[in-house]
Amino acid sequence: MPLHEYDYLFAVGTIFAFLDAWNIGANDVANSWASSVASRSVSYLGAMCLAAVMEFSGAVGAGARVTDTIRTRIITIDEFSDNAPLLMLGMVCAVIASSLCLTMATKLGMPVSTTHSLMGGIIGFGIATHGTGGVRWVEKGTGLAVLNSGVVQVFMSWILAPFLAGFFSAIIFTITKYLVLLRENPALKGLIFFPAYFAITGSLIVMLLVAKGGSLEIPEKQMPGIIVGVGLSLGALVAIFLVPWLYQTVVRDDRELKWYDIPRGPFLLCRGEVPPRPEGSAALLDSEEDPRTSLTLGREKASTDTEAAPQEEEEEEEEEEEEDEEDEEDHKPPPRKSLVGPRPSGPWHSKKVLFWALKWAFLHGVDQDVVNMQNEKDALSGNIEDMHARAVQYDGKAEHLFKYLQILTASTASFAHGANDVSNAIGPYATIFQIWNDGFLQNHVRVPLWILVFGAFGIVLGLWNYGFNLMKNLGNKITLQTPSRGFSIEMGSAITVIVATRFVWEALPVSTTQCITGATVGVGLCNGDWRAINWRMVAWIYLGWFITLPTAATISGGLMAFIINAPPRN
Repeated sequence: MPLHEYDYLFAVGTIFAFLDAWNIGANDVANSWASSVASRSVSYLGAMCLAAVMEFSGAVGAGARVTDTIRTRIITIDEFSDNAPLLMLGMVCAVIASSLCLTMATKLGMPVSTTHSLMGGIIGFGIATHGTGGVRWVEKGTGLAVLNSGVVQVFMSWILAPFLAGFFSAIIFTITKYLVLLRENPALKGLIFFPAYFAITGSLIVMLLVAKGGSLEIPEKQMPGIIVGVGLSLGALVAIFLVPWLYQTVVRDDRELKWYDIPRGPFLLCRGEVPPRPEGSAALLDSEEDPRTSLTLGREKASTDTEAAPQEEEEEEEEEEEEDEEDEEDHKPPPRKSLVGPRPSGPWHSKKVLFWALKWAFLHGVDQDVVNMQNEKDALSGNIEDMHARAVQYDGKAEHLFKYLQILTASTASFAHGANDVSNAIGPYATIFQIWNDGFLQNHVRVPLWILVFGAFGIVLGLWNYGFNLMKNLGNKITLQTPSRGFSIEMGSAITVIVATRFVWEALPVSTTQCITGATVGVGLCNGDWRAINWRMVAWIYLGWFITLPTAATISGGLMAFIINAPPRN
């Protein structure tokens, strides 16, 4: 029977659970797609559309399984069995603290772990109600069993997750560099290994969905065969249909073919002479015709390690700079068209102004030039030109091939993220609803479909409205991003999640924020110059990790302590 005397708690919990979900979209999802947008593998609007579909699908289709994880592994639920409304109050305090911390971090452009913010909230109210003994700090046992539950795994993940992600991503990028990027005719070499890349990626994707999304219930004996079978099938399809199309469009530069010609497969190889590229058509990437992308123009000027040129060479350098400026004008993309447009003239209640206001409300968040925002200098970015000048750039056609792999890995990771991290918002909310609706505490919280949709909608809305504020601080502001680097970053992060979730932390996955950051640093170090990484931004991100949990715990514990220790009414 519903506890109508606690309707106000249910209402407050609903509001802040939605705010928590909104911040998960604006903070966590945005930083996961930052490398794809920064490398120009996908436009910002395209990334937002793909992320919205994949996050919503993952949250609704596979988000119910993980709602009990944080609740049961951080505090002792049995201590609330005789007083279920007290747990309901604690979850409300936890979600308030989590959402407030995330709101502040998102506003400051600080990528943080949404999982750890909620854990901090739960730890805070756990201490306020039952003291330090009410929190599972570390499990009893030996070896990795100690890390499988409790708060200690949070502190371990601050070290292990970024290190593992950086290690795996560096290996992937190094193999790619020597296998494809540094070879003669790298685009053709890339096509030779392209099916193998897709086969390995497809296998890892299945493992990722099983490990983090939990949507596939596969018997252990059948799992290896399914994983390998999916990978080989994907590799075969790519070899038959996608590779011939890429050979014609990328290697032979046939601009008459469109995406809908892919199903023609091997028949595309029978085409005759390739017509010349239409005059004024853009290159596949900036670096195809000019190894200095728009992010690295002026690299000669940026290097601080060389001495000033002799006086007799100054005039020659000035002439080269003028030619560079002319080349930049030639390669400059067409002006970006705004989705919202300027405010029309007229009174606020006129139809055209109201229609513009409606467009602004729904499209302002995606009507942003994020790539150029990432190039803006601020206190955290430092000298972006100097940092990017230290990163080696590779053949543009070869880089173009990795766009397809990067979009595949980013979309899959987004699905798994929605399946896993929606629990950070709806996990506490499902507990609040269950106690309010039933009047007692159950061992397992059922999650109605409407709660999954509620959390998924909040995530998508936050991503759509305010994801740009996080994305502009990542990507190219940490190190130079290209499709091959972005693919290595996302694949290394996925492998880290698989290894940590399946073999170390089990039911409580590591933070995607930590994995992406560690992977970005690992790939950046592959340039052979530590100054190719923005260490100030990395330190800023680490600061967010360290302050999130104690801040959320303080807010949640303080709220809980004030309420349960308030003087009774007469």
